[in-house]
Amino acid sequence: MKTIQAYRFALDLTPAQQRAILAHAGAARVAHNWALARVKAVMDQRAAERSYGIPGELLTPSLSWSLPALRRVWNAAKNDVAPWWPQCSKEAFNTGLDALTRALKNWADSRTGRRAGRPVGFPRYKSRRGTTPSVRFTTGAIRVEPDRKHVVLPRLGRLKLHESARKLARRLDNGTARIMSATVRRDGGRWHVAFCVEVDRAVRRPTRPASVLGVDVGVKHLAVLSTGEMVRNPRHLAAAQARLRQLGRALSRKSGPDRRTGQRPSRRWQRASARLGRAHARVANLRRDGLHKLTTRLAREHGTIVVEDLNVAGMLANRRLARHIADAGFAEIRRQLTYKTSWNGGRLVVADRWYPSSKTCSGCGAVKAKLALSEREYECQTCGLVIDRDHNAAANLAALAAATAGSGPVAGRGADRKTPLAGPVAVKRQPGTASAGQTGTVPPQGGTTDRVLTKAH
Repeated sequence: MKTIQAYRFALDLTPAQQRAILAHAGAARVAHNWALARVKAVMDQRAAERSYGIPGELLTPSLSWSLPALRRVWNAAKNDVAPWWPQCSKEAFNTGLDALTRALKNWADSRTGRRAGRPVGFPRYKSRRGTTPSVRFTTGAIRVEPDRKHVVLPRLGRLKLHESARKLARRLDNGTARIMSATVRRDGGRWHVAFCVEVDRAVRRPTRPASVLGVDVGVKHLAVLSTGEMVRNPRHLAAAQARLRQLGRALSRKSGPDRRTGQRPSRRWQRASARLGRAHARVANLRRDGLHKLTTRLAREHGTIVVEDLNVAGMLANRRLARHIADAGFAEIRRQLTYKTSWNGGRLVVADRWYPSSKTCSGCGAVKAKLALSEREYECQTCGLVIDRDHNAAANLAALAAATAGSGPVAGRGADRKTPLAGPVAVKRQPGTASAGQTGTVPPQGGTTDRVLTKAH
């Protein structure tokens, strides 16, 4: 099974190498800003001509937003715009133009309704201080050295790794991997290189292929499983909040940059800003490590995993819980489970957003009309079952897929905004077979709608 996988390694760079990478990142920013100004100028000119009543065939010719078209325009003007362009790799300018192409496409798709989610704004200019330095290489000499402690990138030469690249080197030596691109980026004061690799992965089977697991994520517990296990929420951001406040206050007392007066930041401000950035990076690394360990364990052990389609963006509107929800990483858990279940030969089932997993009794199927968030235990008025609220929701999620395990797509009754007073949740069998490595979305309102299957990447 061929799939796209990323390998990310920390770098140990010399001052000269850091300056070279920053020069490439600056070249990408220059190309991005110049092309964006050109696109905006053409759009504004055409809009002004339309306001004058000029017919469409006489308007200023439009500028294509595709990467090849922007690259041709840049190559024609780069001698005047950036006479120093031979000092940097062509991939640096391609990085900025590619980023602009993606941003314009996302904006256009969002306006026309082809892109789901919140509206995407028009691309903005990239500033030197407000942009994360990054450059992407797709052609040229990109390889891992035989000592597995160095990598070679175009124009940058031989870069030392902070850790061994043996996992990637073994696949490259065996011929089961092919490097497609390499991206150098600075995160939290550290430089990293990420290889985008096409990997030929061996077909795997979960430890328990017939096992069906419901996963209910939350703030009190990071995840409550239908088996009864409750995964503790480490709350890395809350634990580091005192340290972050201290560093933030220390930074505010330093002389920082001011765009209105052109004031440059002091050395002390730069050092304090770097300390604050490292503290935030540590929180992100701890969260990423914990989520990867949890999702890897679940995907390797269970054949079917059921999660909810949560409205995380709407949940973040709650100012009392927004910080804790963002710290838990609900969306990241689902994203990792999506591709890890595919890698391990399992499947991921996504319950409908309005499926009443918390309001439904896992014993008799009765549904409560209302269930306050403060009620941490579920008490069924029909059968008298008393169970933990999150455990009850996880059990309902597992039952949603277990009721039709092995018979193909799962169809369950999705709830609307007005949940009925009582009644069991209907689970209907559907014909067909779902292949391993696919994700399913349980459609609302039961019925005979087949589950929508999408490839897991």
